[in-house]
Amino acid sequence: MSLTIAILIVTGLISYQGLQNHSIVEKLKHHPYSEKRNKEYYRLLSSGFVHGSMNHLLINGFVLYMFGGMIESTFSQLYGSTMGPMVFLVLYLTAIIAGDLPSHFKHQDNPRYSAVGASGATSALVLIYCLIAPWNWFIYPPVPAIVFGIGYIFYSSWADRTNRADGIGHSAHLYGALWGIVFFFGTQPRMIGHFFNELMQGPSMPNFF
Repeated sequence: MSLTIAILIVTGLISYQGLQNHSIVEKLKHHPYSEKRNKEYYRLLSSGFVHGSMNHLLINGFVLYMFGGMIESTFSQLYGSTMGPMVFLVLYLTAIIAGDLPSHFKHQDNPRYSAVGASGATSALVLIYCLIAPWNWFIYPPVPAIVFGIGYIFYSSWADRTNRADGIGHSAHLYGALWGIVFFFGTQPRMIGHFFNELMQGPSMPNFF
């Protein structure tokens, strides 16, 4: 069993239990006020394993399934068959935390703010995919990966700065995505050259992902 599938199963089971028993969500959700007052820093990580609705879980699960396997396989090639999955797990878990940290500092005196979901981690996976194969096309929206990646970061940044009240964790999306870039290039500097070489080759016939 791949690590991607294992994470999917664990996240699905915990999230499903949380949807049936809201006290689980209350205990595990990202809640900066409790993190600061009660030193419940585990919430920065545990929040990535609970979701606010079945649709929320299905969307994050779908993105993890679509991109996680490819990134995990790439990591096995780059870091070795033993280290690759371990590095993938470290990326996934730290991306959840990285996505939550900015809102932790911003809202630690606001008892009404909370967040759940694996969006920080899944955003990191999507952005790493955009670095590996920048000219591969997304089916929806139908644009090259590099265009999607740039647009995703700019929109998430704008939505976070304007505090859009749409129920979406734009801060987690933004900082999870940025962490994915930093982690990937920081641990594999040679992939910076790969990325620019891919960019210089330019687009070819659409290769949809």
